[in-house]
Amino acid sequence: MSQIALPLAAGGKGPARIVVGNANAHVAEALLSPETWPYRTAVLTGPPRSGKSLLARWFSKSGKGDAIDDGQAMPEDALFHRWNRAQEQGTPLLIVGGEPPWNITLPDLRSRLGGSLQLEIAQPDDDMARDLLLSLAQERGLPLPADAADYLVPRASRSQEELEKLVATIDRLSLERKAPPTLGIWRAALEAVHGPEEPRLI
Repeated sequence: MSQIALPLAAGGKGPARIVVGNANAHVAEALLSPETWPYRTAVLTGPPRSGKSLLARWFSKSGKGDAIDDGQAMPEDALFHRWNRAQEQGTPLLIVGGEPPWNITLPDLRSRLGGSLQLEIAQPDDDMARDLLLSLAQERGLPLPADAADYLVPRASRSQEELEKLVATIDRLSLERKAPPTLGIWRAALEAVHGPEEPRLI
């Protein structure tokens, strides 16, 4: 399992490590070389809970540059001011958006960000989904064996957000039933997250 360990305290929501796989390896690689970015700026987008904020925090903590999380929520003139300040200081700037497309109305900001490096986190493949499940379980202290991931991944959604919900549901059911997370709990968690009517592999 390839991971970026964050210099952050554990115990928050979601993982304290970034699992690197097909969906985000290109992003992790690009963040190592911000001096190559056009305008020394990169725009990072992707699905909810896909690790955008974690990557931004890692980038900022690493000292490679500044990061703005949830840039879409900022007033466009304030964001343009931050971009200008970074340019004046020669500081690489990572701006996190939501899911594309990002519709920017301020012409100057639209042209600058449009010419910046565009990074998008994709959907995890089976290998990454497996690593994500096991990493999320490890963060929770949930004893989820490797064969659990082998069973769950073909039946689970490929959304990072849904995988996180699945692990949280397994943890909850295990605590409620005062039982280790075995096949019966895995099945119940899949049904709780995806619904009993959704066809899955038997």
